[in-house]
Amino acid sequence: MPIAFALMLVGFAGVTYLSNLEAALPIVARTVYEVSAFYPYTVIPLFIVMGGFAGSSGMTQDLYATFDKWLRKLPGGLGIATIGACAGFAAVSGSSVATAATMGTVALPEMRRFNYDPRLATGCVAAGGTLGFLIPPSIGFIIYGMLTEQSIGKLLVAGTIPGLILAAA
Repeated sequence: MPIAFALMLVGFAGVTYLSNLEAALPIVARTVYEVSAFYPYTVIPLFIVMGGFAGSSGMTQDLYATFDKWLRKLPGGLGIATIGACAGFAAVSGSSVATAATMGTVALPEMRRFNYDPRLATGCVAAGGTLGFLIPPSIGFIIYGMLTEQSIGKLLVAGTIPGLILAAA
């Protein structure tokens, strides 16, 4: 049972018990609207949907193939391409988990095909997945900005250079 719906049901039952049904229905409607209309909450599912669209459209495979062609000549080029593609996908989805999951399905079979050590392959995907927290648009920065009442725009701008430095490292 999702906790949010369970708490909403208990609150609705409590207000109905203390007053009446006509008083409880507007409270539920207003609360659901206020929570769902809060702007920072609305961007989170949109970033996740954007990542899903990018994965379904084949953009992730194209992104990975592009970095692979650019960096294949370097030692460990496929691993470096994985990090680069993770950074590119993180700039689209804003989610570390979505980046690691999507790029894992693209990069791991390719790295396995070229006889990379499985620990190195999964380490590259895991390290590249963490870039989703720093490279804007970052869901982590949005949630942090909401909780601390800081400027989300400034947080996103502040994460750009550290995210690119981490990807380059």
